[in-house]
Amino acid sequence: MRLNADYALDSQSNMVTETDATTDDAGSETTRAGREPPGPDGLPGVGNTFALARDVFGFYERLADEYEGDVARYRVAGDTAYLLTHPDHVEQVLVTDAPRFVKGEMQQRQIGSAFGEGMLLAEGDDWREQRTTAQPAFYRERIEAYAPVAVSHAEAMANEWDDGDTIEIHDAMTELTLSVLARALFGIDIRGRQSPVRAAATATRERFDTSRLGAYLPEWLPTPVNRRYKHSLAALQEFIEELVAERRTADKSGTDLLSLLVAATDGDGMDDETLRDNMATFLFAGHETTALTLTYTLFLLGHHPDTQERLHAELDEVLGDDSPTAAILPELDYTEQVVEEAMRLYPPVWTTFREPAVDTEVGGYTIPEGAVVSLPQWIVHRDERWYDAPLEFRPERWAGGGDDRPEYAHYPFGGGPRHCIGMRFARMEARLVVATLANEFTVESLTDAPLDLTASANALPAEPVELRLSRR
Repeated sequence: MRLNADYALDSQSNMVTETDATTDDAGSETTRAGREPPGPDGLPGVGNTFALARDVFGFYERLADEYEGDVARYRVAGDTAYLLTHPDHVEQVLVTDAPRFVKGEMQQRQIGSAFGEGMLLAEGDDWREQRTTAQPAFYRERIEAYAPVAVSHAEAMANEWDDGDTIEIHDAMTELTLSVLARALFGIDIRGRQSPVRAAATATRERFDTSRLGAYLPEWLPTPVNRRYKHSLAALQEFIEELVAERRTADKSGTDLLSLLVAATDGDGMDDETLRDNMATFLFAGHETTALTLTYTLFLLGHHPDTQERLHAELDEVLGDDSPTAAILPELDYTEQVVEEAMRLYPPVWTTFREPAVDTEVGGYTIPEGAVVSLPQWIVHRDERWYDAPLEFRPERWAGGGDDRPEYAHYPFGGGPRHCIGMRFARMEARLVVATLANEFTVESLTDAPLDLTASANALPAEPVELRLSRR
């Protein structure tokens, strides 16, 4: 078995076994296309919603374990969903058959009020035009120019810490990555002005916390959580409009992302609502995932002193007393392995959703048009078929780039034409910040491992993540 299931799914199963396959007169096996994949029906009316709310990670693990074949069906909040857990299926959805899959109605229903007009949810020509507009801000030479911003902000934070301090590292990394993103991509110093973004991020985590049944209710219901979510989005949108107005009265000839987006609205390429939703996407998603990557990386280092010692040895050899730079990153091989392994074991994006625009065959089953397809990094990244001892933190498994496993056994930033546009920036920032902080401090994790996580828009720590610092 790929994962250990400690209790059964709450199901009346339609499990398909090997005996369900039939043969024709020539003795060849017929296809399962057109048949529904196996999976638990759950309870009348609500399907598997309660099982998901109890523990979405555990539900996915049991679903992958009990229903072999890497395609399983479940039902939640009125939707029929399909779990695909083989790298080949992930690649088919994200790459090979990408034109057949869209972000879809479920995601538009869930987060459309916050990001609906931006490139996160846009489709077709609209998406391509927005992506083309933003792409120059993520060219390699531009990304490398952002490196000093990440390092200087990390050094400033390190200078505020003292030997023996105890730090809640997720909060610290959230503050850091938001400041870096705002300065690098938008050319603004957001320190002291973070409240609207932080409040919106907090409300979004609460709104989409899958352990709450309210996460499966429509946004228009006037629950306290929904009211806080709407209020925080309104405040964020007002803040973004202030930033845009400030840029419009200043020099608009820059090459940062905000300048590119504002210039597009001054022409015929983008309206103000689309600009606002793209800004919201980058401000929220652009800092949250990197903050989580850093949180989990430093947490894991704090539990693995041998790994941390090897990382320090590399930093001492390559950097000495110097600050890291983009040019030096290719020499920090082990630093990169540490970050990649943290994203494997604790992927900030725990699943990727798509919907087929037409009926599509995957793994021998037909996934119907409009169904919800879940491609869970949480399961694929921890599959023992691709990783020895998958629950262990072993950065050395990435030596040589991990080329001995399927490409989509590891996809922390999605894949295909709609992979995260900020992937290179996020990877560079994470390595630079880890190198900067680890060059100054040894960390000891005070929070027990493994971490208890909450499945919201991202995979979040369910409790404070505390580290004790020792200056090197």
